[in-house]
Amino acid sequence: MKKVKKLTLTLLLSSMGAYAQIGGIEDSVNDVSDTIRTIFPIILGVIFLIGFLFNAGHFFGENADLKKGITRVLVFVLIAGAVVGIFSYLISIVV
Repeated sequence: MKKVKKLTLTLLLSSMGAYAQIGGIEDSVNDVSDTIRTIFPIILGVIFLIGFLFNAGHFFGENADLKKGITRVLVFVLIAGAVVGIFSYLISIVV
């Protein structure tokens, strides 16, 4: 009889804690995902601007190499696009 009481008490206490945690985590995840969705395009724009500024030397000046500049910009855009795609996919799965 003593084992049954301990088992029942343990099951009741463990399930109550789980219900309390789920509500708090859900709200926190929603808040964080909303914040990330708002800030992410701004951060990506800044990264694109910095990437263009680093590659601008290939387009202008004495040693301008248009092919090299376009190649570097395209590689940068492909990498950034892959990051955006992965991020969007992960956000759509989580929330």
